[in-house]
Amino acid sequence: MFGYGREFDSTIALLDQLRRRMDRVFDDAGDGIGLEPATGKAPRVNFHDTGSALVLRADVPGVKESDLKVSLDQDVLTLSGERKSDTPEGFTAYRQERTPQRFSRSFALPVKVDPEKVSAVLSQGVLTVTLEKAPEVKPRQISVRIG
Repeated sequence: MFGYGREFDSTIALLDQLRRRMDRVFDDAGDGIGLEPATGKAPRVNFHDTGSALVLRADVPGVKESDLKVSLDQDVLTLSGERKSDTPEGFTAYRQERTPQRFSRSFALPVKVDPEKVSAVLSQGVLTVTLEKAPEVKPRQISVRIG
C-alpha cells in the first residue's frame, strides 16, 4: 500500500520538471519586439489614468512611424504595426535575433474619450498615446461658498 505513494510522488516530480522546462521554452520564445513572455503579447504597454486623460505607453523598438497604426473605434483603442527586416537587399544575414514581427493589440477604454483630442507620439522606441477624457466624465472641482 505504501508503494503507491512513492510512485505518485515520482509522477508529480516529473510533471513539475516538465512544467519548468516548458516555462523555459516559452520564455526563450518570447524575445521579439517587447514580447511579454508571460502573456505572449507584444508590445509591452503601461496604461494609466491621469485624471483628465488616459495615457498609454508602448515599447516599439525598431518600428518606424510609417509602420505604426493607432485607431479608435467607439471605446476600443487598437495599436498595430510591423518591424521589418533591416538586412540590406542582396546580402545574407548570418545571425538574426531582431526578427521581423507584426503585432496588433486592442484595449477596451474604461471611460468615454474625446476622439478629436487623441494624440500619438513616437520617441526613442516608445509610443505614447494620450486620450483626453470626454468633458462629461472628467473630474470636476466644485467650489465651496459660505452662505
